[in-house]
Amino acid sequence: MNYLIKSFKAFNKTDITIWSVSIISLIASFVISGGDDLLTLISSLIGVTSLIFIAKGNVIGQFLMIVFAVMYSVVSFKFHYYGEVATYLGMATPSAFITALAWMKNQYNDTQVAVAEVKKRGWIILTAITVLVTAVFYFILEALNTPNLFFSTVSVTTSFLAAGLMFLRSRHYAIGYMSNDMILVILWILATIEEISYLPMVINFSIFFINDLYGFISWSKMEKNQQSVELSQADCNMQSN
Repeated sequence: MNYLIKSFKAFNKTDITIWSVSIISLIASFVISGGDDLLTLISSLIGVTSLIFIAKGNVIGQFLMIVFAVMYSVVSFKFHYYGEVATYLGMATPSAFITALAWMKNQYNDTQVAVAEVKKRGWIILTAITVLVTAVFYFILEALNTPNLFFSTVSVTTSFLAAGLMFLRSRHYAIGYMSNDMILVILWILATIEEISYLPMVINFSIFFINDLYGFISWSKMEKNQQSVELSQADCNMQSN
């Protein structure tokens, strides 16, 4: 309970404004589209809430992401977007759990993870694994006759890359998810053309894009602040010696 209170106290006016506007926009789009699938709305609300916590480097965001991933998988299954089901249920859910454990072991302070820089070797390994995962999922999705196969496959690529960077505690995770958001906006626009009730998902990932952009800005500031503190502490140690 104390951790939750500290987490909310760490929110600034910008955090609260972005979260509030996101929530209102999602509810409004749900009402306007005449949606009757509450699961779509609830999953979107949980998803956008997870992103604001992740933007703060708070591990609560990872646990909320697990809930969102499961619920979003159900919504995707209804429209036969098996790529999204496989990505979020088979990849995003376990990766969020693993990332949560990694973040808890690498805390910078009570409510913030320590930002890390991915070295060249890390980029090479992550890129190689991403290419392999993409190839495997392409054939799986093709076998399942997944609608909009190209975009579904690219979604797997961007999602896996983003998840890997988040596990590595890199601010560039947000760029990966921003790319994924754009792909998902396209996928759900195609779905909305057939069924208007999916409009909230288009709005959902448009809002996710804005939140991930804010996450990149927030993590960039976090990284700079953490490095500044480390340099100051190093200077103090040198002077004391």
